[in-house]
Amino acid sequence: MINKIQNIVTKALGREVGQVMMTDRVEYGHYSTSAAFLLAKEWKTPPIEAAKKLADKIRAADEEKIFQKIEAVAPGYVNFWISAKVLAAELQSILKFPSSRKATKGKQKICLEFISANPTGPLTMANGRGGFLGDALANILEAVGNKVTREYYINDAGNQVRVLGESILAAIGKAEPKEEHYKGAYVLTLARKIQPKIKTDDALKIGQLAAGELLKEIKQSVKNAGISFDVWFSEQKNLHQRKELPKTLEFLKSKKLVAEHDGAVWLKTEGIADDKDRVLVKSDGKPTYFLADLAYHYDKFIKRGFDISANIWGADHHGYVARLKSGVEALGVDPERLKIIITQLVRLIENGEEVKMSKRKGEFVTMDELIKEVGKDVARFFFLMHSPDTHMDFDLGLAKEQSSKNPVFYTQYAYVRAVSILEKAGVKPKMAALADVSADSEVQLLQILGKYDYMIQQTASDYQVSRVARYALEIARAVHNFYEKERVIDEKGKVIQSRLALMAATEKVLKQVFGLLGISAPEKM
Repeated sequence: MINKIQNIVTKALGREVGQVMMTDRVEYGHYSTSAAFLLAKEWKTPPIEAAKKLADKIRAADEEKIFQKIEAVAPGYVNFWISAKVLAAELQSILKFPSSRKATKGKQKICLEFISANPTGPLTMANGRGGFLGDALANILEAVGNKVTREYYINDAGNQVRVLGESILAAIGKAEPKEEHYKGAYVLTLARKIQPKIKTDDALKIGQLAAGELLKEIKQSVKNAGISFDVWFSEQKNLHQRKELPKTLEFLKSKKLVAEHDGAVWLKTEGIADDKDRVLVKSDGKPTYFLADLAYHYDKFIKRGFDISANIWGADHHGYVARLKSGVEALGVDPERLKIIITQLVRLIENGEEVKMSKRKGEFVTMDELIKEVGKDVARFFFLMHSPDTHMDFDLGLAKEQSSKNPVFYTQYAYVRAVSILEKAGVKPKMAALADVSADSEVQLLQILGKYDYMIQQTASDYQVSRVARYALEIARAVHNFYEKERVIDEKGKVIQSRLALMAATEKVLKQVFGLLGISAPEKM
């Protein structure tokens, strides 16, 4: 619909000027354009006069009569109201879409890497933010026909694994405790669990043994959260054991992008997308994390042939974005094919106070504990409501509340109301009757439901998953408003088919939205 309106505006002017946008409130029209502000300068007239002139041109160009009303409003907007008949036809076409479309030729092959927490401890509440975001984003990307591989990168070859081994040795009294060691009850429990298997004092080997046990717990926690991965990519097995780092280094040398000085090996990234050259191999001969990451992305882009690598990282990786993009460009890959989403910090709030957490000190709330406390649906929705680039407070009290104050309860209850009305009516809705809706609350709900496909396509393009959660809330508000103002079954017991059809459409759209977000669609609450 938005493309159709844009085409009418373009036809009216003979060229494209400005963009048509959906409105947040039906009193401002279903759609609006600010093109008159641009035209005012060209026509040398006040914006409101330009808007009136533009409205007249659009009325003349509306040969299909899709508009119920076109209005120029101060200071210079043109608002459009779509006829109920056209809105109904638009929604009926949306209802024919499957909740997930098969990957089609021409669509993108995407590797979506998320969570990827080091296997040095349990998954924490903070890992849930990236976890639920990645899972929902994968659903949305698939819903528009992309082929998505969900991937977890296991960082099981770095210094942190050796430190984990030292922490285990300290816990069983075979090494002196250090400040850098991992602490907390989980370390002692892990040490006792693997102690019978320890046959060496080599901290790295013990760390690898411990990391293997923790990875089993991570996989179970992921399953508990309703998240699934297609690939668990081990740095140790898939990169180091297969000698992928030296192969990648040789590839870069062949492109004359490597320099040696100060006893180290450097990638010449200055002037590509970074501000200085970066170390690939340190002066002690050990490879850096950067070289490992380049080998990993060489594997993604060149060996496995992904069109896009989308990585969801924590806030502590913000400064690494430019470096990796420059490295990807050095590999001969367009850096725009590397999409990186940074998730900001999460604070857990209980009784108005922040619960202090530190993974290194062993003071944290695990993802399992959070889900057990508030439920998977609530945990998911609370994280997904917030854009990942914003800090968020997770209010434990609100999350546990069973009332309309809780956005998850409020949204799911809207679905329950739609299902309940359909059951109570006891007759099959005639979807063609959608064209007969007329009351403001009906038309508003119809217009919001009609945004579904545009909203999904837009989210698949810019990865702003919070838009989908807000859309679910927007539908819920419209449903509750409709429920309070209109009757589907009148005083004489007659079913008003247009409203019943509207409830059927609501039920289907909300169920699809819930499926994308990964939350349940309960029929009773």
